[in-house]
Amino acid sequence: MFYRNCILMFPIAMCNYFVGFFICRVNCSFYFKIGACRHGDRCSRLHNKPTFSQTIALLNIYRNPQNSSQSADGLRCAVSDVEMQEHYDEFFEEVFTEMEEKYGEVEEMNVCDNLGDHLVGNVYVKFRREEDAEKAVIDLNNRWFNGQPIHAELSPVTDFREACCRQYEMGECTRGGFCNFMHLKPISRELRRELYGRRRKKHRSRSRSRERRSRSRDRGRGGGGGGGGGRERDRRRSRDRERSGRF
Repeated sequence: MFYRNCILMFPIAMCNYFVGFFICRVNCSFYFKIGACRHGDRCSRLHNKPTFSQTIALLNIYRNPQNSSQSADGLRCAVSDVEMQEHYDEFFEEVFTEMEEKYGEVEEMNVCDNLGDHLVGNVYVKFRREEDAEKAVIDLNNRWFNGQPIHAELSPVTDFREACCRQYEMGECTRGGFCNFMHLKPISRELRRELYGRRRKKHRSRSRSRERRSRSRDRGRGGGGGGGGGRERDRRRSRDRERSGRF
């Protein structure tokens, strides 16, 4: 009887173990922080993809010419830092302008300069509104860029300070391009002032127009009050005339 109960209970115990294993899987911290994981679908932890977010990821869309330029005989072509920065600024401005003109106001845009397959060429765009991000993902997945189909998805990344490699920012990252945290490629100061300064000018013009409207309303109220005061004075004068017998 004892052996029979053990034989019956063993499959149940094993089943509960495996059920508990799959239920109790923890979230992948790398995916939560940077929206990508080097293990991909093979990761033993959960990649909870958001159903709504301000941030979208355009996967593997940027190609660094210094990493991909080769001649016909297989030798690597030399690309100067100046040429590379010009190429990158043109790419950044094109994508940034397209996002704002077609989908909505962009709060922040970042491009990864990593070499790992899960991060190489990823572009992260953070919109001001979640509705704009959702609209962008739906539309971009039906579009192409540089002869390649765009793969866009909502990203869990909202704070890029947590996703960035701090050692890279200080010039001390020993992992190089294969670091698992973001190595964000900076744009030139001139382009930053142009893109983000343009947005500040829009906000200033909107606030000024609101101030003008409020001032005009205040003037209208003040003018109405002045008119009312003038009518009251006229009534007083007419009463005084009636009392004094004057017309």
